[in-house]
Amino acid sequence: MTYSDMDSREDVSSGAVGGIAFAATMTAMIGSFSIVGGLAAIFDDDYLVVNRRYAFDLDTTTWGWIHLVLGIAMVAVGIGLFANKGWAGIVGIVLAGLIAIDYFFFIPVQPVWSLIVIALSAWVIWSLTQARGSRT
Repeated sequence: MTYSDMDSREDVSSGAVGGIAFAATMTAMIGSFSIVGGLAAIFDDDYLVVNRRYAFDLDTTTWGWIHLVLGIAMVAVGIGLFANKGWAGIVGIVLAGLIAIDYFFFIPVQPVWSLIVIALSAWVIWSLTQARGSRT
């Protein structure tokens, strides 16, 4: 069952529709915040302070580009989920996983924000997987 079939089927629970709405909202928000953070890191190299002994020693601009690209993709998925596009569910699960991995490596740089984004990404994955198999 694809996400676009949900509005035409009678056996889809309201929880599934709510889960997709939640996931769409969160993907758009996570993507928007990642875009802003990415642009800030690209424009100002001193925006992020990276520990010198961190194993994944990436330049601040590199972190910015990673956040920017993933953020743009997440906003596109959020729009796709709002529009009930069939591709958006699977892509949303994959991108939420990639965002969680990205922010896992970003924990030493911004620990609190990274943990919040990881938790929200896990919640998006849960919502999308529950919505796919949810029936009354």
